[in-house]
Amino acid sequence: MTNTTNGKVANGNGTSDRHRRSNSPKLEELYPYDLIKQIADHLLERTTFRPKIGIICGSGLGTLAESITNKDIFDYEDIPCFPSTTVEGHAGRMVFGLLNSVPVMCMQGRFHYYEGHSLETCSMPIRVMKLTGVTHLIITNAAGGLNPIYKVGDIVIIKDHLNLMGMAGLNPLLGPNDPRFGPRFPAMNNAYNPEMRVAAKKIAHTMGIGNEIHEGVYTCLAGPNYETPAELRALKTLGVDAVGMSTVHEVVTAKHCNLAVFAISLITNKCIFDYDNPDEACHAEVVEVGKSRQSVLCDLVKGMAAEIVKEEH
Repeated sequence: MTNTTNGKVANGNGTSDRHRRSNSPKLEELYPYDLIKQIADHLLERTTFRPKIGIICGSGLGTLAESITNKDIFDYEDIPCFPSTTVEGHAGRMVFGLLNSVPVMCMQGRFHYYEGHSLETCSMPIRVMKLTGVTHLIITNAAGGLNPIYKVGDIVIIKDHLNLMGMAGLNPLLGPNDPRFGPRFPAMNNAYNPEMRVAAKKIAHTMGIGNEIHEGVYTCLAGPNYETPAELRALKTLGVDAVGMSTVHEVVTAKHCNLAVFAISLITNKCIFDYDNPDEACHAEVVEVGKSRQSVLCDLVKGMAAEIVKEEH
């Protein structure tokens, strides 16, 4: 039986739920600084590369890593405290080497919240990159196109995101803050580096794909199911141009670590707004479109890597 005292709900021993909540255990760090440093040191001890650029490959885009030469490859299962990736199109390897003569560190596959990982785990590799010396991060993902002008195969330079998972209380920065990574309250304006976005548009025009490049707002939903027409209509009303199941928490963590971020979405399917449309989104289609556009994305990322090195010098 529930007792009430002065309008407060009490449990059987007279202790209010509010009081119990105030004494509940705080979130514990899954990956504290010392553990992240151990992972970074493990990698650095096994490669001579000291890259300043990190790359994350999205669904079907992992072949970007095949363009890296002089590779040192580490399977995730062989890296201490790294989980495994379970998604088709994500090889699950960390690749060090040269991309167009530029030293890089590339995640050939990422971790997703829908696989059962916490957001801290999903974005842990960004902190590892930080402690290996990375200063710039290039992120790719596969996304559904909400903006009606987008076509399948188009590339969207992400200029901002809508962090719906964060608004719901899911944030990779929850819990104790270690200032060695970054500040307690990091700003998120200009999370996507403006200079890198400008450079990408110039490179795209040089490549002759200027009409296939857009700038837009991205959002991440938890997945693994695709969105309903009602959800898509709501997202469009909120100003979202592309939707996926990754990236945002990675960018939040990268910004916290003071990394310069450039992110692109490959539009792999058009979102379905019609309630009576029998067509369905499927992951096989996502992977297939990614493979069909891999050479274009690879050339764009190569150009960005060269531009970053040029700007640093």
